[in-house]
Amino acid sequence: MGEFIWHQWSRFVSISATIYAIWASFFGFFYRKFFWDFVGGTLRDPGGLQPSKNVAFFITVIVKVPVVQILAMILGFVILALEMPLPMLKQYSFYRSFMLRIVLHLLEAFLTVLFYQGTNAALWSIITALCYSRAISLGESMAEAKQNRGRDGPA
Repeated sequence: MGEFIWHQWSRFVSISATIYAIWASFFGFFYRKFFWDFVGGTLRDPGGLQPSKNVAFFITVIVKVPVVQILAMILGFVILALEMPLPMLKQYSFYRSFMLRIVLHLLEAFLTVLFYQGTNAALWSIITALCYSRAISLGESMAEAKQNRGRDGPA
């Protein structure tokens, strides 16, 4: 049996979570719902649960104008481009940065947990960030980092 490589497993989970986030954002355009509208809401007999006035900002940026879904989709494409790069992008340090990936996944989790369709993507993005943190704590590095050591630039 081999050694478990955390950053490779995190990459696969990241790709799955990000594709889920992109699809959730797409469906969030058509079925708009602020997920946390039940917190502090009022239950009325003809009309169901009415959201609180405190969440009017979130209702505006999620339900009326899908700004959060658009930002989540753009961030998902950025993360997907980072996780599945062109071979020429593998030489840059931002590709090898686990910390950048952790920050991007936590931001993705924050955006996708706000709308109803993105809650599973948020959960898996947090799991991915935790796994990348574990890779950092174990001192893992990518194979490309070892190959590019000591090089001045692209050959």
